Amino acid sequence: MKNAFLPALIIAILSGAWLFVMRKMGLAFSNDNVAPVELISVFIPIVGLFWGLKVYRDGELGGKMSFLEGLLHCFKILIVAGILVVFVGIVYINYIESKDTNWSDFSGRIFAALLVGVLSALTVSLLLATKKKKIG
Repeated sequence: MKNAFLPALIIAILSGAWLFVMRKMGLAFSNDNVAPVELISVFIPIVGLFWGLKVYRDGELGGKMSFLEGLLHCFKILIVAGILVVFVGIVYINYIESKDTNWSDFSGRIFAALLVGVLSALTVSLLLATKKKKIG
């Protein structure tokens, strides 16, 4: 689990920074409309997972990794990152964002981030897998 912490921390820091960038741009969580610029945040977990899984494959596994090994490591990264990002989001909403922020809109964005993370994990694991298993 220790090799999943650094990529998760990077994802959490970039996601937290993205909250402040969106605020600076005048975007808020007060409605359920998603601005097109918010879609840039999709690249945060992709980059974090790709880097974290590549370092894990090349360092810990000697360059050989199956799809399932990669997927398991991606899920470890996503669990730690998710805990950190939710904590940052709660602090952000309670202490920085205005009081008219709708929690359901924010939780909807967190759920969307979960879906993006799972799809990113599947994609990155497939791209970086080096062991091929024969079926049949």
